[in-house]
Amino acid sequence: MKYQPSRLSVDKSLTSGKEFFEHMNSRRSVRLFSSDPVPQELIEIAVRTANTAPSGANQQPWFFAATSDPIVKHRIREAAEIEERENYEGGRMPPSWRKAISHLGTNSNKEYLDIVPWIVVCFAQKSQVLDDGTPQKNYYVNESVGLACGMFISSLHTMGLSTLTHTPNPMGFLSEIFERPATERPYILFPVGYPADGCTVPDLERKELDKILKVY
Repeated sequence: MKYQPSRLSVDKSLTSGKEFFEHMNSRRSVRLFSSDPVPQELIEIAVRTANTAPSGANQQPWFFAATSDPIVKHRIREAAEIEERENYEGGRMPPSWRKAISHLGTNSNKEYLDIVPWIVVCFAQKSQVLDDGTPQKNYYVNESVGLACGMFISSLHTMGLSTLTHTPNPMGFLSEIFERPATERPYILFPVGYPADGCTVPDLERKELDKILKVY
C-alpha cells in the first residue's frame, strides 16, 4: 500500500508555515527544570515522532533509551560531571571553545540531571541486526540521527516540554549505564521536563534570513 502525499493551497501553506515558524521560534534550551512528573506517554509520543524522520535507505539508525529512575539519573549525573570537570577545570576544553560558550554561563555542575523527571539518550547505530539475524551496515548515520533528534525536540516543544542538547564528551559511560551494544554510540543526552518556576534563559537572537539564505 502506497501513501499519497497531500497538497495544500498556497494560502494554506503560507498560513501553516508562518504559524509553525512562530511556534518553533519560541523554543529555547533550558537548564533549570521542575521536578514535576511528566507522563511516560509524552516521551513515547516524542520518540514516535522522531521515528518519522527521513533516514538513509530508510534504515532508521537510531535508538532511544529513557529513564525516570532516580538512581540511574544520579549515576548519569556523576559520570557526566567527571567528564565536564575535565572539560571546564581540567583544561580539556580549548580556549576557543570556552570563549564560544562563555555567554551561556555553563559550568561542570549538572544538578538538573537529578532534578529533571526524564533523561532520554539517543544512540546512533553504526550497524544493526535484521529480524533474520543478518548484520547490516547503516549509511548516512549522522545525518539521519541528527534529523530524528531535531524532530524529537520539536515534538517536545509542541507538547509544552523543555529540553537541552547535552553532549558531555566523551559519552561512553552512557553505553555502559544503558547496556547498549558496541554497534551504537551515544549521540545526544536530553534532559526532559517542564521549566522550573521563574526559569529564565539568555535572550539569544536568531540570525536574520539574509545571513542564512541566498536565492540564486
